[in-house]
Amino acid sequence: MEEFIVSARKYRPQTFDTVVGQKSITSTLKNAIKNNHLAQAFLFCGSRGVGKTTTARILAKTINCFNRTESIEACDQCDSCNSFNEGASLNVHELDAASNNSVDDIRNLIDQVRISPQIGTHKVYIIDEVHMLSSNAFNAFLKTLEEPPAHAIFILATTEKHKIIPTILSRCQIFDFNRIKVKDIAQHLAEIALKEQIEADSEALHLIAQKADGALRDSLSIFDQIVSFAGNKITLNSVLENLNILDYDYFFRIVESALKEDIPACLLLFNDIQAKGFDGHNFIVGLADHFRNLLVCKDVRTAKLLEVGENIENRFVEQSKLIDTAYLLRALGVLSKADVDYKSSKNQRLLVELTLMQICSIKNELEKKKD
Repeated sequence: MEEFIVSARKYRPQTFDTVVGQKSITSTLKNAIKNNHLAQAFLFCGSRGVGKTTTARILAKTINCFNRTESIEACDQCDSCNSFNEGASLNVHELDAASNNSVDDIRNLIDQVRISPQIGTHKVYIIDEVHMLSSNAFNAFLKTLEEPPAHAIFILATTEKHKIIPTILSRCQIFDFNRIKVKDIAQHLAEIALKEQIEADSEALHLIAQKADGALRDSLSIFDQIVSFAGNKITLNSVLENLNILDYDYFFRIVESALKEDIPACLLLFNDIQAKGFDGHNFIVGLADHFRNLLVCKDVRTAKLLEVGENIENRFVEQSKLIDTAYLLRALGVLSKADVDYKSSKNQRLLVELTLMQICSIKNELEKKKD
């Protein structure tokens, strides 16, 4: 039986060009290698799953490649690349500062730094979660970081840049990794689905990308989970069911009923939502997001802020044409107050129902003001 490899490992980028959503950073690093302007210390900052450690490994591999391509990528064929791919490279050392954060761990690393590389030109030291180092370990590391041997390059990675002491920051070339856009994640998932011969709806992939909250690794973990649940055909309903997400359709129907000032219809829809086990607070937040999306659709300049699939986007655009901006702003104000009041409320269901009644009454209030 063929061994299963999770997508986050199987499709981990191996070259600069395959890193998703960090084009400016990878281009800068490639130019630095091409022009031989490499710094001796880098600091890669950003939230989880955006490619910090992956980019560090690609940089380490490319620096020591004997036959780099014209596009400044590792050849994947020389001795240095082969040893790196097999995990046996003596030129690349990784340290997880979350579990190796003492002075002794840093002293051991400093002892290794003095030894010149046996193959290639540089020894690269990748220190992950560097903010976890103790203050004494940071101090022990300072001198080596300030005056490293010519063959040593340090790549520090962290999710919490503000915890790095200024003396370390001043010695590093700093790269801030972006949260990956929903569109880029969805496109990457579509490419993987094609390779794995999985039929996937674009709306379903967009929803997975949204749920990942800018982290590519998280999106791949969710993708594997959905494949285990739904098999080789991923639909929007299978994603909604597995991740327990409220369908967009409910929010569209709530807004339609509110515009008709149909309070009973809104209350019945909310009852149906609760019967399916969805939390009232999540419903309030989801409805606020829906009104926000309708608001950004009112202007072509802000329409690009909408991060949903094409079919859902068209529905948002059509519904937004039916609603005045004043109505949307008032509804968002009502929902924002409900969001704040929810946790302190002793009758949370009543709070949500009153909020829906207020939203249904907005149209009438605005018309009275006009008169």
